[in-house]
Amino acid sequence: MLKDFFNKKKKYAPIPREEAKQDVPQGIMQKCMGCQKIFYRKEMEKNLNVCPQCGHHHQMDSYTRIEHLMDPNTFVEWDKGMTTKNPLDFPDYEEKLEKDRKKTGLNEAVVTGKGAINGVATVIAVMDARFRMGSMGSVVGEKIARAIEKAKESSLPFIIFTASGGARMQEGMLSLMQMSKTSVAIERFSRSGGLMISVMTNPTTGGVSASFASIGDYNFAEPGALIGFAGRRIIEQTIREELPDDFQTAEFQLEHGQLDKVINRLEMRDMLGTILDIHYEGGNAS
Repeated sequence: MLKDFFNKKKKYAPIPREEAKQDVPQGIMQKCMGCQKIFYRKEMEKNLNVCPQCGHHHQMDSYTRIEHLMDPNTFVEWDKGMTTKNPLDFPDYEEKLEKDRKKTGLNEAVVTGKGAINGVATVIAVMDARFRMGSMGSVVGEKIARAIEKAKESSLPFIIFTASGGARMQEGMLSLMQMSKTSVAIERFSRSGGLMISVMTNPTTGGVSASFASIGDYNFAEPGALIGFAGRRIIEQTIREELPDDFQTAEFQLEHGQLDKVINRLEMRDMLGTILDIHYEGGNAS
């Protein structure tokens, strides 16, 4: 009888699938793309989207980055209302832009403005890969060029965080023109004695990597960031050679002299604050 008791199948009322899904709130957990370990999303966000286990740097939105870097209540955004048109009448382009606006709360793939880091007034531009993969269109180039010009006029340092898939194909030549426009603005800024710090995040590729991202007085990057112009497969097919596994990573670029330093995101604010203090004597920029 005891054997029959344990072998007896018990009947339970099945839980409806919809109710089962509600028991686990969506978005509460996040899987690390580096070590594949699962963390509470809030734990990851508290660590600035850097994996506590392996140090993998996950994507970070522009406003969160600015909030972390700038002194509290000092940031003032510029040109927030600027929006992209469809000059080439590219099919479905306007619909895709509107979709990204609703998804991200941004009007374009870069946020620019002025704030302070450790008391030093600073102009900053932060690209956001969530909007059209951070691609550089006419508005992105215009906002960056305007920010650089304002930094020049006010004798303030300029910091840019790049994250981009390159030039935006839907705008054709107008997009490629932004490479020269931003580079010329930086050249004028440099001649006036301005300080530019470029921080490349994952990914920084195409026309962005070949223009303003790579011509700062200091060129930094976050760990593991993909940095390069053409894609790995295209290069291998062109030179008919197999490339190293770490090719185009921030660490590879540092080893070959293309970067000054690879900086952990958790240490970024302190590093930028130190550089600004050195150049501006503890906060004389205003």
